[in-house]
Amino acid sequence: MKVVIVEDERLAVDRLKGFLEKYDAQMEVLADLPSVKKAVDWFSSNLVPDLILLDIHLEDGQSFGIFDQISLDCPVIFITAFDEYLIKAFKLNSVDYLLKPVNFQELGQALDKFKKYHTPIKSFSLADFQQILNPLVEQKLNYKERFLVSSGSKIQTVPVDQVAYFYSEEKITFLVNRQGQRFPLDLSLDKLQEVMNPSIFFRINRKFIASLESISQINKYSPTRLKLGLLPDPKQEVFVSIERYSQFKDWLDR
Repeated sequence: MKVVIVEDERLAVDRLKGFLEKYDAQMEVLADLPSVKKAVDWFSSNLVPDLILLDIHLEDGQSFGIFDQISLDCPVIFITAFDEYLIKAFKLNSVDYLLKPVNFQELGQALDKFKKYHTPIKSFSLADFQQILNPLVEQKLNYKERFLVSSGSKIQTVPVDQVAYFYSEEKITFLVNRQGQRFPLDLSLDKLQEVMNPSIFFRINRKFIASLESISQINKYSPTRLKLGLLPDPKQEVFVSIERYSQFKDWLDR
């Protein structure tokens, strides 16, 4: 496996190299790059590696600037001291998002995850593809496309792509659209969880189902809890429940 490290702290680079060698002596570090400029120059003139270990704050700016300047279709493990870039990172081929100081066990788990989800693609026949796709197509047809809601004497429909999130309050389920309007629904959150596309909506906890686009902020509240910022503002704190913590991270990384 060929790896590139983008990190401006020499001690951190040496530490990562030691972890990689300990994990798999066959791993080859092609380069360690301390800046956005040097990374852009290197990736522009060399073959793309199998994996990038990427710090966010480099000596000449944020490493997101690399992706603004060149196209990189390569898995990335982000290793940073800052947790506020989680959403942005997961939109850039992210395998995992590790907070410094990283230990060998954390990096090893991220590398295991990389190996699990980035294995070579085997050849499929047309029959294989049909066998895979048919259940997915049938399932997709069952997803909710719009909701019939009422506001006073008016009845209207809300398309699913206009739904920010659902929440439950005093045994009533509410739909909140992107404009901040809320509408009561006859469906429970349990039922909504069955009919909403799971690639777009996630059951955050027993009171909230949120769309990916509605999540504006993710903050680490404790080792096993995340606090979310939602848009529109729900006027209450929203936490990812402990039992859904790992599933939520996998959902973001889908």
